[in-house]
Amino acid sequence: MLDYAAQNCICNVYTNATRESSAGTMTALTKKEKSKLPKKDGQLVLRLDKADRDEFVELCKKLDTSAAREIRHFMRDFVKKNK
Repeated sequence: MLDYAAQNCICNVYTNATRESSAGTMTALTKKEKSKLPKKDGQLVLRLDKADRDEFVELCKKLDTSAAREIRHFMRDFVKKNK
């Protein structure tokens, strides 16, 4: 298992919307570029234990990410691995 610093470092890699510049460096997307990204239009409603949810949300905050972002990331990885 990764320690907190490693988890935080990995998390920050994909939490910011970025693009590669002509110089080969990563830069933040502009508002116009962000507006062209596909819109999220689906929902998944879950029933789960409140303590589990609260612990997950709190850990996400400590890692400077959101619960929704982490669940979407898990879902994409799960689908990719199990296709």
